[in-house]
Amino acid sequence: MTETGCPCGGGRTLDACCGPLVRDGVPAETAEQLMRSRYTAFVLNDADHLWRTWHPRTRPAVVEAGDVRWTELSVLEVTGGGVDDDSGVVEFEARFTGAGGPDALRERSTFERRGGRWVYVAASVDVGASG
Repeated sequence: MTETGCPCGGGRTLDACCGPLVRDGVPAETAEQLMRSRYTAFVLNDADHLWRTWHPRTRPAVVEAGDVRWTELSVLEVTGGGVDDDSGVVEFEARFTGAGGPDALRERSTFERRGGRWVYVAASVDVGASG
């Protein structure tokens, strides 16, 4: 069992939080849970989870986790995306360190249920949101 904290900042261990979603494909119950698991997949460099949780209509041909070090996630607002919803929006800020040093990405992500599972659809992004 992994005893380290989950990268998503949910306050639980990786195994008790995003680990089952990322590693085992357990479906997210909410849009926020899926967003947190996708952030964790970026931290863990797990492109497979990103691929399978991206809506096929908007998914790029190649999905990569990137080459930055993700350091912190803050969820700013959640609209819809609950267990009984079919769509939702999650706004968050993710801090990272890249070639140019520390920075932040602020994103407002849209999620939909597809075949009973939450999937990431698209986002509006602001890189360098708070430097």
